[in-house]
Amino acid sequence: MTDAILLTPGPLTTSAETKAAMQSDWGSWDQAFNTLTASVCSDLLSIANASAEHVCVPLQGSGTFSVEAALGTLVPKKGKVLVPDNGSYCKRIVKILEYLGREVVVLAHAETEPANLTRIDEALRADPSITHVAQVHCETGTGILNPLAEIATLVASHGRRLIIDAMSSYAALPIDAKTLPFDGLIAASGKCLEGVPGMGLVLANRKSLEASVGNSHSLALDLCDQWQYMQKTGQWRYTPPTHVVAALRSAIDQYLRAGGAPARLARYQANCQALVSGMRAMGFKTLLPDTVQAPIIVTFHSPPDPAYDFGEFYRRIRDRGFIIYPGKLTTIDTFRIGCIGAIGPEVLVNAVSAVASVMREMGVTRFS
Repeated sequence: MTDAILLTPGPLTTSAETKAAMQSDWGSWDQAFNTLTASVCSDLLSIANASAEHVCVPLQGSGTFSVEAALGTLVPKKGKVLVPDNGSYCKRIVKILEYLGREVVVLAHAETEPANLTRIDEALRADPSITHVAQVHCETGTGILNPLAEIATLVASHGRRLIIDAMSSYAALPIDAKTLPFDGLIAASGKCLEGVPGMGLVLANRKSLEASVGNSHSLALDLCDQWQYMQKTGQWRYTPPTHVVAALRSAIDQYLRAGGAPARLARYQANCQALVSGMRAMGFKTLLPDTVQAPIIVTFHSPPDPAYDFGEFYRRIRDRGFIIYPGKLTTIDTFRIGCIGAIGPEVLVNAVSAVASVMREMGVTRFS
């Protein structure tokens, strides 16, 4: 059976070379694996130009594990976090902070509204007790891109600390630690790096991490303890996802050979253009205007035609070899199609053709 193309924001379609890297077994305490881990962490720092002041702390589990680890480690127990909320992953940060018992201030936005600099500035001026801002860079619930560089500069000007959820932007969209101040940046193996899921990572400011001893609510999610143990031994504290790390090493090698972030962004932009232009030509409407659309995942309005049913649409598209995502919005009926993974624009052209074929089969003629 041929694998379906994953048009999702992760897990995503990986290259044959990345898959092949998982064919060997590794000893978790063996020096060869320790060397592999160290090389991966070094490159992960370099991708964000973060080697001078930050350290890379890998963590077992999905990206959300690392989001919780970063918040629980870098935010003191008496810290207070401002969260500009314009989507489902922002809301997840709020929920995590509530679980952790950290005080949180939610700055509500519409789901189609980028994080507003003026409102963030006003919130920080109004409440000097806010210690941190937690910002999602690309909110994949909709595909909206938030103005990260401007937010980072603003937060720093107020003397507060920034934690970035860069899960769907790191390694593709521009992030440079030398010009963009942050305490922690969170990403994962199975997103724009095009590895397989199973490992999160935090690029943490070294001084902030060293000062975080005793903050964490959890032994397994204590980034400071994880980092200190790795510094002393070269090993993960607990059983690492060895095959995931090996696949990520291969994925990073391919990433660097292809030209790094500029090349990856160019391919994703071409993918997004092929998708959006084809779907619009068919009659579909995007949720977001192009000015705030990240080339990561695109949200489309569901056709109002009574013949349309997402479940049936999904099944028929899956039968044609493509897996898409349902919408994440609470009040608008939508679905999402991703632009990332080891695929090129021709795959998105084929996906659009499959959508057109399914619409004809279902008898859908009204798209707006």
